[in-house]
Amino acid sequence: MGDFNPPILQSFKKMKIQLHPRITQPFRPQDYIMHEALKNAVEVAIALGQPLLLTGEPGTGKTKLAQKVALDLAELPSSSFANKPLVFNTKTTSAARDLFYTYDALSHFQAANIKQHEGSKLLRTADFIELQALGKAIAFSNPAVVDGSKFSTPLPDKPQSSVVLIDEIDKAPRDFTNDILDEIENYRFSMKEQDNYPMAKADDRHIVVIMTSNSEKNLPDAFLRRCVFYHIPFPSDDLLRDIVKTQLGGSTHFTEQTLNTLLEKFNAVRKRAVRKPPATAELLAWLRILEMQNFMEASDAKQRAQLLDNLSILVKTREDLEAVKGVF
Repeated sequence: MGDFNPPILQSFKKMKIQLHPRITQPFRPQDYIMHEALKNAVEVAIALGQPLLLTGEPGTGKTKLAQKVALDLAELPSSSFANKPLVFNTKTTSAARDLFYTYDALSHFQAANIKQHEGSKLLRTADFIELQALGKAIAFSNPAVVDGSKFSTPLPDKPQSSVVLIDEIDKAPRDFTNDILDEIENYRFSMKEQDNYPMAKADDRHIVVIMTSNSEKNLPDAFLRRCVFYHIPFPSDDLLRDIVKTQLGGSTHFTEQTLNTLLEKFNAVRKRAVRKPPATAELLAWLRILEMQNFMEASDAKQRAQLLDNLSILVKTREDLEAVKGVF
């Protein structure tokens, strides 16, 4: 077979895009910049043993915070924390039980019929029960006491503390938050399919819950009373510059003057956008692609063309596209 060389790769070669490792590397939690107010909110939530509820524009780092907190807690002396969060991605169909475990009743039913037809031994209910984020955190805090035969999720060898991220909790039906009031406050639950088998957090381990919300709908007052709340504002110009330099590797190809100009244009786009102003995530993606296209080496005319060609990274609607073209 010949070399795989589709047209899109030929286009990349013509554009002379250089894929530097620091540009393509995934998010590094240790590079997350946590300003003092946010750090204080995290510390208060941990001290009180309450969930931290975060709001803010999409792309301002709500979800990434959980990775930073997990890593920082894991690096403390004599820490029992896992260095990565356990994640629950909330859906519009999520039920309260899903936060702790899921039971695949349909697969169990189908497997039972097949085994019965073949005359084989029936599979256990436990084979179709899988712990989810908060259920794992509770079980992992006390693996020596928990009966692992009740579910299929492997237990760790020793007790651990965990950070749990419940992402976009406002997506769930209203009953979701009402139904987990006791469980989220006391970190305990029971498995209905296993004769209401109970599990509870070990007293000497910790669970730090971070929840994000895009404020698409109001959350119940009873639920909010059990949370520490923090709204992540859009970063100031100085903080935004620090975030850019950190996330682009600390040695960005942009000169200070060029970076300032690009940040000014980004802020102008935010002000003119009608539907969805771009956030930090879009800014970083925009600057990365400009670096990959050797923006600094291009002529003024080429630079303007690159800015316009990559405008779709910053704006996501036709209405905004028309509104911000004048910036460039």
